[in-house]
Amino acid sequence: MGILARHVVFELLKVFCLVLTAMTAMLMIFGIAKEAVDQGLGLNQVARILPFFLPEALKITVPGTILFAACSVYGRMAASNEIVALKSLGVSPKVIMVPGMVIGFILSLGTVWINDIAVSWGLNGIQRVVIEAAEEIAYGMLKREGSYSTRSLSIVVQGVEGRRLLHPIVTFQANGKTPPITIMAEWAELNSNLEGDAKSLRIILHNGEVSVDGEGSYLFPGTEVSEIPLGDFSREKEKSGHPAQLPLHRIPDRIAEQEQLMELFEHERASKAGFQMLTGDFAGLANPSWGVDHEYRRYLSGELARLKTEPHRRWSNGFSCLCFVLVGMTLSIRWAHGELLSNFFACFLPVLIVYYPLLAFGVNNAKEGALPPYIVWSGNVLFLGIGWWLWRRVIRY
Repeated sequence: MGILARHVVFELLKVFCLVLTAMTAMLMIFGIAKEAVDQGLGLNQVARILPFFLPEALKITVPGTILFAACSVYGRMAASNEIVALKSLGVSPKVIMVPGMVIGFILSLGTVWINDIAVSWGLNGIQRVVIEAAEEIAYGMLKREGSYSTRSLSIVVQGVEGRRLLHPIVTFQANGKTPPITIMAEWAELNSNLEGDAKSLRIILHNGEVSVDGEGSYLFPGTEVSEIPLGDFSREKEKSGHPAQLPLHRIPDRIAEQEQLMELFEHERASKAGFQMLTGDFAGLANPSWGVDHEYRRYLSGELARLKTEPHRRWSNGFSCLCFVLVGMTLSIRWAHGELLSNFFACFLPVLIVYYPLLAFGVNNAKEGALPPYIVWSGNVLFLGIGWWLWRRVIRY
C-alpha cells in the first residue's frame, strides 16, 4: 500500500471511528431509554439489555457514519486542491478512491453480519430479558401506578406491601371460547418460574371471588392459583419464530419446510375438490370452508414470501455502505466544497428521499409477494449506477 493510500485509509478510519462511537452511544441512550419507558424496566434490566442493543444500534449507525467519513475526507481533499495536484503529477484519482471502496466493501460484509446478529441474537436477547423480568416489572409498575396491563390480562391494586398485592382485581381477557374472567381477592402474590423451556408466572390469590362473564360467580376461601405463560404476562410480544428474527443460516431450511407445507396443503385441497366432484357433492364445493382454506393458503404464501425476502433485505442493507461510500466520495470530489456539513447533507439528502423509500417499497412489496425478492436491491443498484457515472467523470476530468 502506497503512502497516499495509507493516508486516505488512516483519515477515513479516524473519522469513522470517532463519529461511530458518538452516534452509537447517542442512539443507544435514546433507544434504551425508550425501551425502559415502554416496558417499565429498572436499572438492572437496562444493564442486561445493553449488549443486546449494541448490534441494533450499529446496523443503523455504520452506513451513515461511513458516508459522513467519505464526505469529510474526500470533500476536504478536493477543497484543498489535492485532487488537482495529483492529476497535475500524472497520478490518477483512483489511487485515493480505491482504498475508500475497499473499506466500504469490508464494512458492507461486516454490516451484513451485524444485521444478522441484531435481528437474531440482539432482539431475541432483549425480548428474553424483558420477559424474564416480567414479575419485577409488574411489581414496580403496581407500586408506582397501582395497575399493570398486557394484551391478555390486567391487574389493579389498592397498594403493595413488600411482595403482597393488597385488594387486587385481576381481569383475564377473553381468549377464543373462554369468556373474560375477573378475580377479586384480599391479597395476592406473583411468583415466576424461569426453569426449563416452559417459563410461567403464578398469581397466588387469597380469599376472594371469581366472576366469569355470562356464567355467574363464586367465592373461594383460602388460596386460588392461576398460572399463565410468562410471555403472556409480559408486555413484550414474543415472536422468536418470525422470519425477521431468524439467523441467515436457518432461513434456507425454513424456506424448504414452508414450500413442503404449501405443497402438502395444495395436494390436500386438490384431493378434497376431486373427491367432491367425483361424488357429485357440488354443495360441498360452495362450502364456506373453502374460504377458510383460501385464507390459510394466503397466510402460507405470505410467510414464504417473507422468508425469501429476509436474506435480500439484510444483504442489501449491509451493502448500502459500499453504495454510500461510492456516491459520497465521488460527489464530494466533483463538488469540491470545503464545508463538511454541506457535503454530507448534499449526499445524505438523496439517501433519505430516494434510497430508503426505494428500500421500504421493495421490502413491503416483496414481503406481500407482489414483487420478486430481488426488488429490494433497487436502491443499491440505482446508487451504484449514479456512483459509477460520477466515478467516470472524476477520473476523466
